[in-house]
Amino acid sequence: MENFAAPARPIVAEMIAKASAEPQRAVAFQGAPGANSHIAVREAFADGLPLPCFSFEDAIDAVKEGRADRAMIPIENSLHGRVADIHFLLPESGLAITGEHFLPIRYGLMGTGTIDQVREAMSHPQALGQCRHWLKARGIAPVAYPDTAGAAAVIAELADPAIAALAPPGAAELYRLNLLETDLADAEHNMTRFVVLARDARAVPAEGPMMTTFIFEVRNVSAALYKALGGFATNGVNMTKLESYQRGGSFAATEFYADIVGGPGDPAIDRALEELKFHSKWMRVLGTYPQARERP
Repeated sequence: MENFAAPARPIVAEMIAKASAEPQRAVAFQGAPGANSHIAVREAFADGLPLPCFSFEDAIDAVKEGRADRAMIPIENSLHGRVADIHFLLPESGLAITGEHFLPIRYGLMGTGTIDQVREAMSHPQALGQCRHWLKARGIAPVAYPDTAGAAAVIAELADPAIAALAPPGAAELYRLNLLETDLADAEHNMTRFVVLARDARAVPAEGPMMTTFIFEVRNVSAALYKALGGFATNGVNMTKLESYQRGGSFAATEFYADIVGGPGDPAIDRALEELKFHSKWMRVLGTYPQARERP
């Protein structure tokens, strides 16, 4: 609670109290009230009780400890790529991915003065990256903060007209700021994909298009990745995402995060996953869940 700026604390306290009374309806998210993650929770769970958490780790812990039934975490953005640290947090959390949600992202510049007075813009690094050309063209310096709406609360507390916040436009009203400009992203297709996390995998519908997310580490041999992924090509499985990342400091063992269309139980996918296991040190499925957006 104390990590949030003073203007956000009364709102956070009220939301925590409601979620604590009915944890089975609570959906944890990272950020202050008014953040994109808060908007995504309200869109995806009309009957849910949004539970604000200061960090991604806090949101995940809320689910692990039973204070929330689920968490909604951003995983990638169409302009700025993957969200930092998520590839490490998801496997370590022990939680299962049970769903996904796509949120069109819109940002506003908000502050206590006029746009001509603004010299710096505070926001989450993802938001600053998504609006970097707009900021550079106006000579506004980016200032990193852990959360978009949280930055708006800080700006309300500072009351310095030279510093503004980049946040969803609704945060301006929430924290009584002047909305100075809207639609700041460097491309109109700005979209963030969220995943829903729960303590246990939910029953997967028998029908409808599915997605499966998994992680793996290849063996340290020549053409290891080529061999590990060969089964997806020969079995006609569509892989929509493949990203590498390093764990530890050896720079020798590369781990991969992948999404495929479909799920276990489909003979083609079962064969592809078996071949992946054979050519990998280890493989772990993080979840199979309904598609929120059609893949080819």
